[in-house]
Amino acid sequence: MSRERNFAGAEWFATPAVRRLFAVLDQEGDEARIIGGAVRDALLGRRIGDLDFATTATPDIVVRRAGAAGIKTVPTGIEHGTVTLIVDGEGHQVTTLREDVETDGRRAVVRFGRDWAADARRRDFTVNALSVDSAGRVHDPLGGMADVDARRIRFIGEADQRIAEDRLRILRFFRLHAELEAGDLDTAGLGAAIRGRDGIRELSAERVAQEMRRLLVAPGAAPTVTAMQ
Repeated sequence: MSRERNFAGAEWFATPAVRRLFAVLDQEGDEARIIGGAVRDALLGRRIGDLDFATTATPDIVVRRAGAAGIKTVPTGIEHGTVTLIVDGEGHQVTTLREDVETDGRRAVVRFGRDWAADARRRDFTVNALSVDSAGRVHDPLGGMADVDARRIRFIGEADQRIAEDRLRILRFFRLHAELEAGDLDTAGLGAAIRGRDGIRELSAERVAQEMRRLLVAPGAAPTVTAMQ
């Protein structure tokens, strides 16, 4: 496993597209970071997939700066702070830092903010709260690197609360566990998944199928599905 904690010299981090995005987003006192799965995979030494960014800039500012730089924007989920920027033919989601005001188990009403720690606390798993700034430094507010090293998927804060906010997180818990080829499931997470399992019935069949398809092709699918049963 890669144990790097700074990716300034990494090939995936030094691409023209990544440098251009940081240059566009890091202006006028705002800060952007690469966040979530790409950071987790980089720490594991795996191939990097989609590069998603978080930023202190609000969506309208992101759109304005991108337009000034000649970058096409797509309002992917602008009410929740997400804009997709197209650079060199690739889409990169850029999401404003936020806090949940209220949730219904699937969708959230959010408030935009500038507090990286508050944004991290509203995420699902510790390994998805990791971020990398424009200098390549890894930020780990909630112990995600230790969980990456242990190949452990652990909910942020109270697992039951995270699941109550979004019931799809039950399936994501198992799917990410399978993708990491982890050992035993996190005890607190498994207990919360069992207690909240009836909520899966309220999810759309499409979203359930999407998660299950990804789980079933993951390296650790067999033992994970056994544990789910």
